[in-house]
Amino acid sequence: MSRDYIEVRGAEQHNLKDIDVEIPREELTVVTGLSGSGKSSLAFETVYAEGQRRYIESLSAYARNFLGQMDKPQVENVEGLSPAISIDQKNAANNPRSTVGTVTELHDYLRLLYARVGTPHCPECGREVDDQSAQQMVRRLMQAPEGTRAKLCAPVVRDQKGAFEDLFDDLVGEGYTRVEVDSDRYDLTVERPDLDENYDHTVDVVVDRVKVSEDERSRITDSVETALDEAEGLLKVIFPDPPDDLDVGGSRARSTGDLADEAETDETDRDRLVVEFSEELACMHCHIDISEIETRSFSFNSPHGACPECEGLGSTKEVSEDLVVTDPSKPLKHVFEPWSYNRTYYSRQLDNVAEHFGISLETPFEELDESIRRQFLYGTDEQVHFEWETKNGTREKTERFEGVIPNLERRHVETDSDRAREHIEEYMAVTTCPECEGTRLKPESRAVLLDGVSITAVSEMSIGDALEHFEGMEANLDERQTKIASEILKEIRARLGFMCEVGLDYLTLDREASTLSGGESQRIRLATQIGSGLVGVLYVLDEPSIGLHQRDNDRLLDTLEELRDLGNTLLVVEHDTETMRRADNIIDMGPGPGKRGGEVVVNGSFEDVLDSEESVTGDYLGGEKAIPVPESRRERDGELVVRGARQHNLDDLDIELPAGCFTAITGVSGSGKSTLMHDVLYKGLAREMNDNTSVDPGEHDAIEGLDEIETVRLIDQSPIGRTPRSNPATYTNVFDFVRELFAETELAKQRGYEKGRFSFNVKGGRCEECGGQGTVKIEMNFLSDVYVPCEECGGARYNDETLDVTFKGKTISDVLDMSVDEAYDFFESHSQLRRRLKLLKDVGLGYMRLGQPSTTLSGGEAQRVKLAEELGKKDTGDTLYLLDEPTTGLHPEDERKLVDVLHRLTDDGNTVVVIEHELDLVKNADHIVDLGPEGGENGGQVVAAGTPEEVARTEDSYTGKYLRDLLPDVDLDGPRAGRDPDEQALTADDD
Repeated sequence: MSRDYIEVRGAEQHNLKDIDVEIPREELTVVTGLSGSGKSSLAFETVYAEGQRRYIESLSAYARNFLGQMDKPQVENVEGLSPAISIDQKNAANNPRSTVGTVTELHDYLRLLYARVGTPHCPECGREVDDQSAQQMVRRLMQAPEGTRAKLCAPVVRDQKGAFEDLFDDLVGEGYTRVEVDSDRYDLTVERPDLDENYDHTVDVVVDRVKVSEDERSRITDSVETALDEAEGLLKVIFPDPPDDLDVGGSRARSTGDLADEAETDETDRDRLVVEFSEELACMHCHIDISEIETRSFSFNSPHGACPECEGLGSTKEVSEDLVVTDPSKPLKHVFEPWSYNRTYYSRQLDNVAEHFGISLETPFEELDESIRRQFLYGTDEQVHFEWETKNGTREKTERFEGVIPNLERRHVETDSDRAREHIEEYMAVTTCPECEGTRLKPESRAVLLDGVSITAVSEMSIGDALEHFEGMEANLDERQTKIASEILKEIRARLGFMCEVGLDYLTLDREASTLSGGESQRIRLATQIGSGLVGVLYVLDEPSIGLHQRDNDRLLDTLEELRDLGNTLLVVEHDTETMRRADNIIDMGPGPGKRGGEVVVNGSFEDVLDSEESVTGDYLGGEKAIPVPESRRERDGELVVRGARQHNLDDLDIELPAGCFTAITGVSGSGKSTLMHDVLYKGLAREMNDNTSVDPGEHDAIEGLDEIETVRLIDQSPIGRTPRSNPATYTNVFDFVRELFAETELAKQRGYEKGRFSFNVKGGRCEECGGQGTVKIEMNFLSDVYVPCEECGGARYNDETLDVTFKGKTISDVLDMSVDEAYDFFESHSQLRRRLKLLKDVGLGYMRLGQPSTTLSGGEAQRVKLAEELGKKDTGDTLYLLDEPTTGLHPEDERKLVDVLHRLTDDGNTVVVIEHELDLVKNADHIVDLGPEGGENGGQVVAAGTPEEVARTEDSYTGKYLRDLLPDVDLDGPRAGRDPDEQALTADDD
């Protein structure tokens, strides 16, 4: 074996047909092919899985207990393997506490930076605070000009009520004679202050009066230490006539005015400066003690840093007035929806309160005086007389009416009933935390500044802006800060730079990780790996170009090549043409999907794929096959209009979506596409059309043209089920028809088996040993649990009696193991069943097994299963279908099928709107809304709108530039698809 290759021998994982493959080391290899041809089976479930398994087996049994036990893939041998890292499209995290900053570890470096060189400030007044030793205080005092007069005082009382007669006696006994009380001077041997014990007072003991000079340093040091002892770590220094350039630090408070002791002509103190010091972090002006600044002080996942109100989440759940009163035109007795389940009890309260105000319960809520409406909602200003009947007679009491909203909030906290709590939560909305304003951190942490900026302000920046902020920051730091911060800043700038390289400069550091798309999550992990600087690693990536505009593709490919040039091997599952052009090697799987795939069609260069007569991929790359441009565009039949969309970065947009047409929303990453579709359009329509007040849509003025559609359906890439029990057959109701057929067989009728007997989710026909899952968990004590096929049923899911029943020689378990294509042929005489299977074939899922667990489906596969299920419903037209990047994971051959399905939906009178980057689909749209021009703050505008031809003629549209070569009769200078990569890169740089 040559060390220049990873050699795979006898791979039979899933549909792989005992294949042998050589993968060049330290090169970029693309694995491509039709959907279901075996790409992921080779890259992830054979090569990556074997690399991981071997690494884990090299560890101790104790370590393996924490890392998990991995099954050996079905492969004879893999040689030349390196440690393997998978970078897939799974979300970075679903935890609401995870942000872009935390998953990239940038927030950890920021915490370290602010803890070590940040300057604490008072969260109330904004004054700088510091902790100093007695020696540091003396050193600062000695910075005053020679001869500057100063009084060293011990602030023994700070804003406390009392007459303090005993205190003054004690001070005299200790030898102190001079004090300042509320800035008035007294000689305790002459008179005692006569204080009103009901008011706050401040008492400062004058420990010493000095003139600053080197000769007096020893005396000043002794007096400072004495004052700190008397006042528990506090020192107040009063400069009677301070020089203009006096700067000794501390917390300053300048005061002017007449003072009591005018006899001392050398100290009139008419314009003096008070400087306060503390051995602990504290604001001497606001009398606020501040805890020690540590790295955990800036963690919203730690009680030492989290906002106490929202506990570091940045948001709180509160009862919403809009949800409590959904229809103010209703009469008072029926307007409060949360109280509808207990009319008797609450109607008595409402009746008494209405009687108190002299109004009728039949009065519409909106006609009440605003003050009265507020008291019904939030509680009465006065006490109300309550009277109600009981079995023992009339009962009475007089008290303030609690109010509907406070009542709900109190009960939500106090109730032990999950049902009651869930009922109340229906009327609660997630709002930004009023205490921290969504920043997640406590006030003391937000008040620590570096270069005048808080850590929360940095987190609110986009990655691009943050990189600019930290560039050259050392110039704004002093020598000590620079020495401490230089290495931290270097690491921060490097990580931010890597994020910009992969096209994520528009993301903000405080954005929740759960809101990222699969492509964004993958590129974040990719940037993290570049930053790690590892060499000799095998990286396996799953379609990194997903969600990336063509303009940004070159940046991504540059990043992959950089990772390769470090000395790593890259194995990339991909359909993108440009990625294949720049790859060192291509493995084309096929020739078909499912059981017709699993073979290596080509293993060679880009030219080798073009020259292959068997490669479908080569046919599309060479132009022999193509997704055609429609001969004509549909005319709009009315329009749906979004007015004033301004959620996130949307710039108060008015968007027209033609009814009865196929519309594509395009634009660079971060331009506002998902915000427009998901937050504004879908949630806005869900609220308006379904009267769903629990939905909180993104900010916009209105959505017009609702009469053009009857219903709206969002078909996204979320899983079709969260457990292995869910599969394509159950989700699309195919399994219902299959179970009916088995229940109608002669043997089933003889035994009295009904349809439910053939369900693996209920007792009766399923194997009870494994609960119908086909696998059993074996506990391995100190090793990780292992899942093995059930010994009772052999993985068939059903008991022997159920498996006795066959249909055309196949058991119910055999049917679940069939691919959609096989099942379509097998059930040739059953029209209803074949119709649903045909829909799965039409969306490119012919290779998929009917019983494939939903947890193993990719986001694109899950979306296409949902699309097939929607197509199976009775269609009356006038439905708005919203799809988010439906081409994810599709080969051009499968993409052609998807385009046909979307055209079919539109031809039936529906309106189809998709978010998409894939140009072959975009060119098929009737209408394009192109957002941009950039991502983040520089996006959110409509760059172009119209037919693909009109957008292609728009010079400012990045999408238009890449569309031009794909459309006939459009001749305008700009980037051309299929150009030489070097020429393409030069053009992108010029742009």
